[in-house]
Amino acid sequence: MKISIITTTYNSASTLTDTLKSIFKQSYDNFESVIIDGKSTDGTLEIIKSFKNKYPNKIKYISEKDKGIYDAMNKGISLATGDIIGILNSDDFFTSNDILETIAKTFSENDIDAIYGDVHFVNNNNLKKCIRYYSSRIFSPSLMRLGFMPAHPSFYIKNYQLKNVGKYNTSYKIAADFEFLLRAFLKNKIRSLYIPKDFVTMRIGGASTSGISSRKLIMKEHLRALKENNIYSNFLFLSLRYIYKIGEVLFSRIYPY
Repeated sequence: MKISIITTTYNSASTLTDTLKSIFKQSYDNFESVIIDGKSTDGTLEIIKSFKNKYPNKIKYISEKDKGIYDAMNKGISLATGDIIGILNSDDFFTSNDILETIAKTFSENDIDAIYGDVHFVNNNNLKKCIRYYSSRIFSPSLMRLGFMPAHPSFYIKNYQLKNVGKYNTSYKIAADFEFLLRAFLKNKIRSLYIPKDFVTMRIGGASTSGISSRKLIMKEHLRALKENNIYSNFLFLSLRYIYKIGEVLFSRIYPY
């Protein structure tokens, strides 16, 4: 069972090495790293080439202008040849060396289309201190009308089912992952399984974790995604998840990772 890990990059030289090292340290060897670079100018491409030279049969990459992160993810999906496909962003890294092994084992032992797990957030100046633990344990498809979704960086789906769901809608600026998962869970009714495992360490500061303006845009685009997929929700429903997110932060401080 081959796993494709898609990584999109643009001027990611300061973090990409951590990302790629975490991939190539995995105990499971049947994988490919698919890197989509947006024509970086900061040394990112040199890092990619150095890993490509070291692992020539494990990496495929392109470097060209794109229309944003979701367009780049779609390019990665087109290039991926694995039976299972997932995303690992260029400022994130696998939390442990057995993530791909866990993914492969879970798929081989269960009749499912997708799996998802947990992730945790850190500051760039201290990668070992958890500041928020994002558990997907409570997720169910019905909760998507409240804005809940499984941790997208922990989501892996069978390639054939991904073709049924379709790619990311690039007209969304920040919530194409939410809209994609709406189609997967509520339109295509994929069979999924939650794995109680911390898959990915994420640096704070990504598109969905960067301030009040992004929160407003997420709310707007979540409402749009639900409406376009004929799923009823409203502003009040979507606001409830922020109460839960506050609880996540407080719990992480009381019981640090």
